[in-house]
Amino acid sequence: MDLSNNKTDFSNLLSSIDVNVLVERITQQNSDLAKTSTKSECSDSNKCLKEWKRQWQKLSSINLEYGRQAVEATDSERAATDWLISLFNTLFSEQQVVLVRSNSEPEYFPIQGNQPARIEFAHGFFASALHEISHWCVAGEARRRLPDFGYWYAPDGRTAAQQQAFERVEIKPQALECLFTLACGRHFQVSQDNLFADFDTSESAFANDVYQQVETYLENPKILPRDAKTLLSTLLRACKDK
Repeated sequence: MDLSNNKTDFSNLLSSIDVNVLVERITQQNSDLAKTSTKSECSDSNKCLKEWKRQWQKLSSINLEYGRQAVEATDSERAATDWLISLFNTLFSEQQVVLVRSNSEPEYFPIQGNQPARIEFAHGFFASALHEISHWCVAGEARRRLPDFGYWYAPDGRTAAQQQAFERVEIKPQALECLFTLACGRHFQVSQDNLFADFDTSESAFANDVYQQVETYLENPKILPRDAKTLLSTLLRACKDK
């Protein structure tokens, strides 16, 4: 396995795992999972799951047929994000949070008055939605009360020290994003988010750190954040054929 940042193959992480066994391990180790599902807007969780699965299978067939054609691919991406928005907002309706498509950069807005918290993902991209959801899953109750979870953000062109700090904070969110992405049958690649760095980033261990964190989560699902268990279990059951 090549663990350099641009060549790390994350696709094998779920390839040898029985999805049903993984779902069982997640749900057995999370007593809150059943409570969360029954408190969502979906009064019949099995019925909702069947509908999400049906919709995802339809989306997957569209991707296979039109994936190489730009217009249809764009339409398919929007349909996939619509599906994810509906699933997330139903699954976590009791937590007063909504997933929202943004035309600009991603941002998190905490609950204000009667308005729910908003997870806004960038430019309608499915991958961005999973990434921002991952940050929400990692953030505890205190950070969820803060704009952008209280994290600092330095734009592209960070110094070496800033990049190291960025990567430390991103390991767990990107590990969760990897799991969510693979559960949806999509390709995952880490993001160092520093294309215009004026220093050599090739020696970074970031991809390796993310890979190892994903392995740790798979070996010991009980350490996954509560909401990550809920979402990962749902995605695995809705998107995987096994």
